[in-house]
Amino acid sequence: MEILDLYDILGNKTDQTMIRGTKPPKGFYRRKITIGIFNNKEEMLIQKVSKERKYWTGMWTPSVSGSVSTGENSQSTAAREAKEELGLEIDFSNIRPSFTINFTEGFDDFYLIKKEVEIEKLILQKEEVEEVKWATKQEIIDMIKTGEFLPFHFEIIDLMFLLKDEQGSYRFKK
Repeated sequence: MEILDLYDILGNKTDQTMIRGTKPPKGFYRRKITIGIFNNKEEMLIQKVSKERKYWTGMWTPSVSGSVSTGENSQSTAAREAKEELGLEIDFSNIRPSFTINFTEGFDDFYLIKKEVEIEKLILQKEEVEEVKWATKQEIIDMIKTGEFLPFHFEIIDLMFLLKDEQGSYRFKK
């Protein structure tokens, strides 16, 4: 049983908690993270959800994702999930989310990383990840349309690809 911290409407941690898999009480929210790992070929590493999972089984998702557990923050969760799901050691202590999306039950911090990853050297967590591959933005959009990829809004995928080189410090350009 995983315990998650709860946050107020502004994303501030409260002293309340919830059990993962339940809905947050009214007026409280949970926090999760999503990591997009990009290579120099303008592709994102995507993973197929293991058949052992209850939710999104067999669907493709961005590189890594997970819920912030009690006692963690967004950055430590990102580091933990990258290590658990893919066997990647990434220090997020000086990386802030590139953007945060509000969803019905909470906040999703998106981390965008440029990293050349050799797929065959990844250590996949069998309970979470069935397989991984590199995909272009158009391939991901096509997978969303056919129902093979998590039902992300196309605009979120566009934003991930747009901000992939900024690593949490997007600067508006004239």
